[in-house]
Amino acid sequence: MLVNGVWTKDWDPVQATDEKGGFVRQTSSFRNWITPTGEAGPTGVGGFKAEADRYHLYVALICPWASRTLIARKLKGLEHLISVSVVEPALLGEGWHFGDYPGSTSDPINHATWMHQIYTQVDPHFTGRATVPVLWDKKTQTIVNNESADIVRMFNVGFGDLASSDYDLYPQALASELEPLTEHIYTKLNNGVYRAGFATTQVSYEEAYDDVFSTLNELEQRLNDGRPYLMGNQLTEADIRLFVTLVRFDVAYHGIFKCNLRQIRDYTYLDAFLSRMLAVPGIKETVNIDHIKQGYYSIKALNPNGIVPVGPDMSRYGL
Repeated sequence: MLVNGVWTKDWDPVQATDEKGGFVRQTSSFRNWITPTGEAGPTGVGGFKAEADRYHLYVALICPWASRTLIARKLKGLEHLISVSVVEPALLGEGWHFGDYPGSTSDPINHATWMHQIYTQVDPHFTGRATVPVLWDKKTQTIVNNESADIVRMFNVGFGDLASSDYDLYPQALASELEPLTEHIYTKLNNGVYRAGFATTQVSYEEAYDDVFSTLNELEQRLNDGRPYLMGNQLTEADIRLFVTLVRFDVAYHGIFKCNLRQIRDYTYLDAFLSRMLAVPGIKETVNIDHIKQGYYSIKALNPNGIVPVGPDMSRYGL
C-alpha cells in the first residue's frame, strides 16, 4: 500500500474489512475514458482520443480483472493498437514486479521495476493500492483508467472504427438485462471467491462461500436450456466475467480460497461453457495456468511456505 507516495509495508491482501470481518476491495482511482473523438466519457475528463500506438496496458496473468481487459483487447482486434506489459506472477513485498519470469515482460514504456512506481509517476503523493490492470497514455504520460469494467467497455466502443465489429460485448438492446447480471456475477462470484479467501472471520467466510456456490448453481441452471452464452447466442461481457473466475476456480479458488464444495468440472453446463469459451479464437492465449498457480500460492498470508500444488490436471480444457 502506498501512503502519500511511499510504500509502507510488505504487501498484504487485506487492507480493509467490514463490520463482520469481510474483505473490502479498494475502489479504483483513475476513471477517464478513451473515446473516438476524445470527448469525456461517463466519468473523468476528456482528452483521450482513440489512436493507434498511443495506449499501453499493464496486466497480471494471475489477475481475473486484468485478464478481462486482455480478452476484450483480443476480441475487439486491438492488439496492433494497444501494447501490453505483463508483471511477474508472484506478489512480492512491494506487490507487482516487472521481471523475466517466463510469460512476463519488462516495462519498456516507463522502465519501472514495481507497479507502484507507475502510480507515483502520475501522482507522487498517491495513497492506495497499486492494482492492475492499468491503461496508460503514452502521449500525456498518465494513467487513463485502472478499473477493469471501464476498460472492457471502452475497448468495446471507445476505439470506433479502429476496432473489430465481430463482437459487441455490451449490446444496448440487452443492456437492461446485462447490467444487473454482470453486477450479480461480480458481487457474488468474481469478488465472492476473494471474500471467501480473504475473510478474517468464520461468519464472513461462510457468507461468501454460500454466495459463490449459490451463484454457480444459478448460472448452471441458466445454461441448462441449450444456450451457448449467458445472454443466448451472443458472447457478451457477462461471459467474460464468468469465464475469468471459472478458469481459475479449480487451480486456485477451490484450494487456496477454501471454495471447496465442488470444482467446475463437477458442473455439467458450466464445464461445457468453460470449454466453449476457451475455443473462441484468442481467449486461450490470455490464460496462463502457471502464472495463476504461482501467483495465488505466493500470497504469504494464505500460504506461508509458498508450496505450489502440482495439480489439478487441466488437460481436459487444453490447458
